[in-house]
Amino acid sequence: MGNPPFIGYSFQDEKQKEEIKTLYVNEAGKMYNGAGKIDYVAGWYMKAAMMMEGTDIQTAFVSTNSITQGDQVITVWKPLFDRYNIHIDFAHRTFRWDSEATKKAHVHVVIVGFSITKNNFIKVIYEAGLVKKVKNINAYLVEAPNVFIQSRSKPLCGVLDMTTGNRPADGGHLIIDKDEYQDFIEQEPLAKKYIKKLAGGSEYIDGEYRYCLWLVDANPAELRKMPLVMDRIRECREDRLQGAPDRQKLASTPTLFRETKNPKRYLVIPATSSEKRKYIPIGYLDADTIPTNAVIMIPNAPIHYLGILTSNVHMSWMRAVAGRLEMRYRYSKKIVYNNFPWPNLTDEQKQKIELTSKAILDSRDLYPESSLADLYDELTMPPELRKAHQENDKAVMEAYGFNWREMTESECVAELMRMYQSLVES
Repeated sequence: MGNPPFIGYSFQDEKQKEEIKTLYVNEAGKMYNGAGKIDYVAGWYMKAAMMMEGTDIQTAFVSTNSITQGDQVITVWKPLFDRYNIHIDFAHRTFRWDSEATKKAHVHVVIVGFSITKNNFIKVIYEAGLVKKVKNINAYLVEAPNVFIQSRSKPLCGVLDMTTGNRPADGGHLIIDKDEYQDFIEQEPLAKKYIKKLAGGSEYIDGEYRYCLWLVDANPAELRKMPLVMDRIRECREDRLQGAPDRQKLASTPTLFRETKNPKRYLVIPATSSEKRKYIPIGYLDADTIPTNAVIMIPNAPIHYLGILTSNVHMSWMRAVAGRLEMRYRYSKKIVYNNFPWPNLTDEQKQKIELTSKAILDSRDLYPESSLADLYDELTMPPELRKAHQENDKAVMEAYGFNWREMTESECVAELMRMYQSLVES
């Protein structure tokens, strides 16, 4: 039969959305949580499981890889495991599928073979031309227990809260592009003290910062002396009044972003980052830079947080459970950070990770003209920085009790998922 259409939630028409909602129901006919926001291909898995029940039929689909990543995993797969007791017999992890059509489409897909009746087949994972025989394949397509990482509002391990940056919701009127900054302050010199750098994910990684009018606690009398600033405030208000009801409410505070988070010092993680990097570039910013909602931050995070979150252990976890935008990593606090099993550090281990974290920052400082994009390109990463990361990886793995010489990434993920399972069951 033909391939299941690769249609994400946002691109489904109403009929398609209703078909998924009708299929993803429990024995009582009640729709499973989140079923209204999953890829259309998931319906084929559910329909196949219904037809396979009570038989020894095996089924395999080529599917968009998004159903094995991020918060779709629990929504798509848990009903299949719970209701039909399926098991995954083989899987080909993500690869790019190039269409042979005239207008070529590049789609990132997985292949999943599954069945219901117990069998003695050797389970196999295929990836990048390699074949690995395994004991179990879970819904994230890794050799690990059948766990489901659920969206969580608070960290599982009692660590500091992570929060998103500020949504401007201003129609762009409170934002000053890099190429217009100099001209703006020349025309409106009084505004300079109200202007701060603005960092989204791309600005932070590329080092090409924009600017914004940060008018928290601004003196109204001073504002009225700055006609260019007043024009921008007026345009922001008008833009908000033309928006949806929740946006219209913001028109009463046209001098402010939707949120006004401006910590003195914070750990920052880009929400989207290239899959070509071994490490997501993570670092610190201060009160002179305003974070947008394209980054995630931990205010006042101690330096050992940097070491743990930038380690190969956390990166392995992130690659296994994070969502993707095409193939780029989509880091999230509710799935990746809040569910991450942290190590129980001794004072000695914490001090060692503090030192390796500082070494990473010091190595970056050796190249002040280089952006994080330059420093974390696998072809141009400086040897000092690579060495600092390797020492940090070693220190973090030792804190977990992992064998840093021999443990593979898939083995690391499997152990972290066992730790996660133990935490949620305790």
